[in-house]
Amino acid sequence: MSKSYAIAVLEGDGIGPEISAEAAKVLGAIESIADVRFDLRYAPFGGQAYFDTGASFPLETQQVCDEADVIIKGPIGLSHEESKKIPPNEQPERGALLPLRKRYSTYANFRPVYLPPELVHFSPLKPEVVGDGIDIMMIRELISGLYFGAKEEGLDAQGLRYVKETLEYDEQEIRDILHVGFTEARNRKKVLHNVHKSNVLLSSVLWNTVSDEVAAEYPDVEVKHVIVDAAATAMVLNPRQFDVMVMENMFGDILTDLAGGLIGSLGLMPSACLGHEKAYYEPSHGSAPDIAGRGIANPYSMIGSVALMLEKSFAMPREAGLVWDALRSVFREGFATPDLAKPELGHKALSTSEFGDKVAAFIVRQGSPETETV
Repeated sequence: MSKSYAIAVLEGDGIGPEISAEAAKVLGAIESIADVRFDLRYAPFGGQAYFDTGASFPLETQQVCDEADVIIKGPIGLSHEESKKIPPNEQPERGALLPLRKRYSTYANFRPVYLPPELVHFSPLKPEVVGDGIDIMMIRELISGLYFGAKEEGLDAQGLRYVKETLEYDEQEIRDILHVGFTEARNRKKVLHNVHKSNVLLSSVLWNTVSDEVAAEYPDVEVKHVIVDAAATAMVLNPRQFDVMVMENMFGDILTDLAGGLIGSLGLMPSACLGHEKAYYEPSHGSAPDIAGRGIANPYSMIGSVALMLEKSFAMPREAGLVWDALRSVFREGFATPDLAKPELGHKALSTSEFGDKVAAFIVRQGSPETETV
């Protein structure tokens, strides 16, 4: 009997529906080669959801997500002018994304910084720095810290406007994400870079204290401590020294975007957001409303998020590997979407749907029983 999984699909804003369609296409290809069925349940989420329903994370969407095994979401956010029409507390990041993370306690964010040989020419770094590629797994704590702490604004005694935002962690929140980092490091090269700012922040002092305690449970993993600003420099000068990196929320927000620059585009960075009971998967880039509807959006990160979902939520490593291989094959054959295509290198530009077609065709071709027996 086929396994069946219910997937809440939150297409989001801008290019979200276009790249979500390619994710669905790839899932269809997986169905054709594996004994599995995916029940895709679409629901509104983000800026357009606010205009359509009065809420950026509507109650009906919450119910769809509650009942699903897993969630896959497109990018959210509208143009600056459209966003100004939405009340601050309902703007997509505050009204939808942060509540989604908190509702399902998706505390562990995985962002693979993956630049295999077929993609190294996309990096702005010198060839001698990139070498034959970059392969880093960045793990970010996602539901605590400054972004979720108490917030206050008003006028002080001198009549000056002020804001106060609280960075707060408890030891269990730190311990949870460190266990994720150590486990990932154990399964890879057994080296973990712990990113912190303990020379300034008391939160990092506690973080490092807990890190030492957790490290005792992983004697086979080497821990390297690095201050966050030094980590930013080192990632540019020698990214290949890193394998698994773990960090708190705001550090992760900044460094993962820096990592997108190292590989040439956030369009090449999928992500997984895991909780103890539910997970959601999303591309790391924005909704690009300026190119929405033109069929030129790059679906790589959305499709890569499907690969992460297959691996981490559905225990389908073979199929996840096929998706990664399929993505690499598109570039290996000299194709790219317009955002990445370099005519001087002979690239042939593909539309969003053409890119997805090639990925799906590769999966069907390479994953079929006939291919396996050759």
